[in-house]
Amino acid sequence: MTKVDPMSSNPPEIMTIGETAQYLRISQSSLYKLAQEGKVPCQKVGRHWRFHHGALDRWLQRMPKEPTLQDISPEPVTPL
Repeated sequence: MTKVDPMSSNPPEIMTIGETAQYLRISQSSLYKLAQEGKVPCQKVGRHWRFHHGALDRWLQRMPKEPTLQDISPEPVTPL
């Protein structure tokens, strides 16, 4: 398996589960679960999952950002 540098501007166009987990900075077991549940763009080729780099980037851009304390706080947060 080729090591993927998550900060690299040129990851492979088609990535394995290990390369994708490293690219997304999540565990392989979490990625398997997301793939099996259809929550991440991927395709199964035989027994192996494959992930298209461009599809992953588009998926990440469409994902809502997690709320921050400022997003959910009714009043401005003042430092102590």
